[in-house]
Amino acid sequence: MADLSEAGFKKRTRVSKAREALLDIPPIERTEHIPLSFADGRTVAEPVDAVMNVPHYPRAAMDGWAVRAEDTFGASDRSPAIVDPDESIGPNRAVRVHTGSELPDGADAVVMIEETDRVGDELELFDAVAEGENVGPVGEDVESGQRLYEPGHTLRPSDLGLLKGTGVDAVEVFEHPEVAVVPTGEELVQSDPDPGEIIETNRFTISRLAERWGAEVTRREIVTDDHEALRAAIQRDLVRDVVVTTGGSSVGERDLIPDVVEELGEVFVHGVALKPGHPVALGRVEGTTVVMLPGYPVAAIVNAVQFFRPLIKHLGGVTPEPLPAQEATLTRKIRSEPGIRTFVRVTLETGASGLEATPTRASGSGVLSSVALADGWVVVEESREGIAEGETVAVENWEYNG
Repeated sequence: MADLSEAGFKKRTRVSKAREALLDIPPIERTEHIPLSFADGRTVAEPVDAVMNVPHYPRAAMDGWAVRAEDTFGASDRSPAIVDPDESIGPNRAVRVHTGSELPDGADAVVMIEETDRVGDELELFDAVAEGENVGPVGEDVESGQRLYEPGHTLRPSDLGLLKGTGVDAVEVFEHPEVAVVPTGEELVQSDPDPGEIIETNRFTISRLAERWGAEVTRREIVTDDHEALRAAIQRDLVRDVVVTTGGSSVGERDLIPDVVEELGEVFVHGVALKPGHPVALGRVEGTTVVMLPGYPVAAIVNAVQFFRPLIKHLGGVTPEPLPAQEATLTRKIRSEPGIRTFVRVTLETGASGLEATPTRASGSGVLSSVALADGWVVVEESREGIAEGETVAVENWEYNG
């Protein structure tokens, strides 16, 4: 662990290294068996195989007439084969079928309706079909015993339909990671703030994000900046997978959380080379991960997306997808400090050159509206010193649920 007495985080961990350290934590292994009706968005914990064939009977793939292929040999527009329309299959007999209908016993092919003509009591066939033509065989879609999903797959509505159709009615999935969100700070209130007080918003925002990302969340009441009170708050939730605190993560006199976690366990990251929000800390106490987010709302959100989101996904057995991004032309220069990964909030509008990204005027880490009213952010990598006006940039959608 870095020396926390260093003034102003002279040594900051790179974002990638901090995330790697966090994702070294083993995923949770708890699983539960749940019905398909509750499985949307859940992560498969055991291989899932089809229970039955789909289709489980040979079926007509077209509207037309079921026949014996041999009875259509040589049929053409000029010389149609003549068969009798009937309710059962036999030599030179045909049965009317519709797409998805069960193929009648004795039939092995279907002549499309447009290749036939009813003439009195007879049926003319203008197409010589091969055995199996226009027929969906048993198991054409899915075969019984076929492997459908491996552990780690996140189930989507289309997956649930496939499972239901193949006879699967319940699946083994990983349990959601259990998370406690603990806001800290003696200046925080829930409403009607006096001068010097602030309405607490981080618990609401961070907990909702955590739920979107797949966590079961417990929201705790505000804990004041008191060493023993903070210690008790951390210890109370060590039965959970993750404790997320907001506020008190820097190195000031009232920034007590890293010291408390260090006393109880380990702080393996304190101070990350990103902006806004470098005073983030990551630790571990008795098997519970502790994510210590800065108190400023924008800084809390940036760090939650960079560290808390991948942690929740990882604990739940999922590799997080990259945030979706749109390309846009930058309308104003972005300044950044080399060696620091910078997240610049932008709004998007369609201009003369196509989609344009404009950095928000308010950029402070305490200005929540700069995120809430933005359309995304542009990430300036550590290797760059700003981005020039007119350059094409990727605008990430940080509110993506995946």
